[in-house]
Amino acid sequence: MALYRATRLGARPACLLTILQEDGKRSRSHGLAKEVLQAQAQSVGIPLVTRAASWDEYESTFIAALKALKAQGVQAGVFGDIDLEDHLLWEETTCAAAGMEAHLPLWKAPRLELLDEFLALGFKATIIATLDDKMGRGYLGRTLDTELIQEFTRIGIDPCGEEGEYHTVATEGPIFAEPLRLTMGETALRSGYWFLDLEVAC
Repeated sequence: MALYRATRLGARPACLLTILQEDGKRSRSHGLAKEVLQAQAQSVGIPLVTRAASWDEYESTFIAALKALKAQGVQAGVFGDIDLEDHLLWEETTCAAAGMEAHLPLWKAPRLELLDEFLALGFKATIIATLDDKMGRGYLGRTLDTELIQEFTRIGIDPCGEEGEYHTVATEGPIFAEPLRLTMGETALRSGYWFLDLEVAC
């Protein structure tokens, strides 16, 4: 959604930057296989740039990647946070360290209005990680829709998952050339989160 809004405001995306786990096979936060990220990038028509790092090395690796992109002419980073001030500070600080600006197209937008717009535009997202002590693993594989958003609101889950309750992978929408076809695999509990393994469908 942040990418969509940024492009509507005239931004020209240079790449999608993702930090992977140390072995370079999965994304650091969401646990998505690199092949899924590559398929997603191909469908939206934006090159994928990755770096591998531990959590301890995450910030320094991120800044180094930004500096390399700055040297290629990239002027700013776009982030999807809504209102977490510590996230904003981190993004502004890391971008400044690379001589860039940080742009947050969703900043301070009402959550339910964002979700209504997201669905109305035709975006689809699948839940691929959930916080164990708040949601368990029963929501893994569910598609974000109006009914599910209402359920989250009713049971006290941030409807956008802004507090880290859940993570999704976007698979369809106006920025995609074609829907991303994925198959669901095993689930696993790691560091307090349930993760759903996904593969690109043949």
